Amino acid sequence: MKLKFIFCFIVIFFAISKLSFADSKKIYVLDIKKEIGPSAWRQTKDAIAEAKEFKADYFFIRMNTYGGLVVDADSIRSAILDFQTPVFVYINKNAASAGALISIACDSIYMSDGANIGAATVVNQSGQAMPDKYQSYMRSTMRSTAESHSMDTIITKKDTIIRWRRDPKIAEAMVDESVYIKGLIDSTKVLTFTTDEAIKYNYCEGKYSNFESLLKALKLHESEMKIYKPTTVEKLIDIMINPVLQGILIMFIIGGLYFELQTPGIGFAIAVSFISALLYFSPLYIEGLAENWEIIIFILGVILIGVELFVIPGFGVAGISGIILIIGGLSLSMIDNVDFNFSTKNIKDLMSSMLIVLLALISAIVGGILLTKKLLAKNSILGNFALHTVVEGSTLSEKEQENEANSLIGKIAIAKTVLRPSGKILVDTEIYDAVSLYGYIEKSKQIRIVKIENQQCFVELYEK
Repeated sequence: MKLKFIFCFIVIFFAISKLSFADSKKIYVLDIKKEIGPSAWRQTKDAIAEAKEFKADYFFIRMNTYGGLVVDADSIRSAILDFQTPVFVYINKNAASAGALISIACDSIYMSDGANIGAATVVNQSGQAMPDKYQSYMRSTMRSTAESHSMDTIITKKDTIIRWRRDPKIAEAMVDESVYIKGLIDSTKVLTFTTDEAIKYNYCEGKYSNFESLLKALKLHESEMKIYKPTTVEKLIDIMINPVLQGILIMFIIGGLYFELQTPGIGFAIAVSFISALLYFSPLYIEGLAENWEIIIFILGVILIGVELFVIPGFGVAGISGIILIIGGLSLSMIDNVDFNFSTKNIKDLMSSMLIVLLALISAIVGGILLTKKLLAKNSILGNFALHTVVEGSTLSEKEQENEANSLIGKIAIAKTVLRPSGKILVDTEIYDAVSLYGYIEKSKQIRIVKIENQQCFVELYEK
């Protein structure tokens, strides 16, 4: 009898536990509290994938944004509409422009006290409305998003009313000031709802002072919760796409190339330039700003400058083309332009990015000149790595070699190797490292040593 009692107790315990487990819910939370852009879209994709793996019953977005890029907002909207799990958004103060589009895509909208939703007119960086073709696209997108929630059937004692759950015309009025809705908005203003207004016109399911009170109202406060946390890589990308840091990286790219051309063979300068280029383009490529062809333009520019300096005498078409391609590649990679189809907005963005590149380029060249002189001074750390006099088997002291090098000024020598612009020269029976002042000098040509500067021989072609 006692064993039967224990057995029944165990069965009842497991049945209650199983029932309790079956009733528990899982919720996943994503915060969108910054400008809508490639980063927000990337994080939304990652969050949705993680929510699916977590097997979340509900997906919550905690939003506070003034808007951002339409293309990324549209991608987020589409992902939400295609997501089978119910998506709820809690607007903590702001869901403007692109934020309004994302919010309307969600299954349910909840707002805090003093929150706003709307003002979805497409504008440029200066806040001016874009041409009607952009507004037309946004109107259509807002309308179709509202229509995706279908219609509600409301049965009263007197009548049966069928109406849109989210009125598409109201969604259009958030974009276009010419849309008139009797009793709500005239034809001179773009529509923005307060919390109470949104509730009144079925663009909000409820007002809650904070996210926790919303969960309690939905009886989800005891649910298992997982909050999206950006990875270290995500945080690094956000840091790396900062315009100030991008300008610094451009300085290192250009400065490294300049320094290496001034002191060929050292190696560390070109390594700095390569690493800086990698750090510059990688986050922009991941963000979807830098396209393959833009990176190729930059690489072609570097190749052309290399060809001009080391293969073709002088500095002409190839060198100038290389500089233009480098500036173009660096500038274009900063802006969102996939098909080389520039609008007025993109032109302004391009001018801003070109200004950053040009300022960084000038700073890099000036800094490179000063740094070259300082680092290659005879008593500097890198002085021993400069193009010193190299006499094989020589046992002269550093002071004696310096005096001997200075005595070479004005001497006529022979190019032992091709100078592109650096190479080796033969003075009498001794071999020295040298740099051509005026580009390419062919092997076996007569040259004249013009000066010794920073422990380097600078030469020019000798013409009798």
